Amino acid sequence: MKKEKEEETKPEESEKQEAKAGEQPKETPDEAADAKAEAQDEKPAAEAAPPPAEPDWKDRYARLLADFDNFKKRVQRDREDTYRYAEADIIGDLLPTVDNIALAIASAKNAEDEFVKGVKLVYESFLAALKKHDAEPFDSTGEEFDTDRMEAIATLPSEDVAEGKVSNEAKRGWMHKGKVLRAAQVVVSSGKKD
Repeated sequence: MKKEKEEETKPEESEKQEAKAGEQPKETPDEAADAKAEAQDEKPAAEAAPPPAEPDWKDRYARLLADFDNFKKRVQRDREDTYRYAEADIIGDLLPTVDNIALAIASAKNAEDEFVKGVKLVYESFLAALKKHDAEPFDSTGEEFDTDRMEAIATLPSEDVAEGKVSNEAKRGWMHKGKVLRAAQVVVSSGKKD
């Protein structure tokens, strides 16, 4: 047991001795000359530096006001964008329903039937509600193919429609506040058949 205690104290003592030796390193003449030169280089730099000036409080205040004003504008813009995009998401979710109502009307055998007339009224009121929220469909049939507003699902030859123009619209496109809400799915004409 005594041997173990002695062994435990010996490493601690050697560390203390190394620490003392590390506190007083011996310099070679070259190191001393380098240290002296560095000290001389630092003196002129310290003497040449002007004392720190008092901060310009008016400038700091003006900058702080400008930063706060920019922050308020950014928060307002983010809030408006959140509202706008939330509205666009809801309208986008309703578009398949509008498409289905339009298909039901188109496939009706008797357009003069009272039930079909009722469905047309529902469809028209649905379109009016969407228009009230700045969502409107756009027609692309016969127009030049535009990759920003249309999605080509096929290319087919056509005798009536010139090459690069939309010959048929499979799904109607929609705009919301000047931006494309849903691209129209179209068939593009490849020109006359050879």
